Amino acid sequence: MSQHPSLRATKTSGAKRNVLKRFERIALLKKRGLWKPGDRITGLPKTKPETL
Repeated sequence: MSQHPSLRATKTSGAKRNVLKRFERIALLKKRGLWKPGDRITGLPKTKPETL
């Protein structure tokens, strides 16, 4: 049986993600001055990745 083309990982290896991981969101919020050490890590505000 062959693998369906949508399941192949070769195309997605260089794709840009549109969802940030928690540590990336915290780093972005720190950079913007919206998060300080001691703040909760849950319930973070929505953020969009910076565009180049």
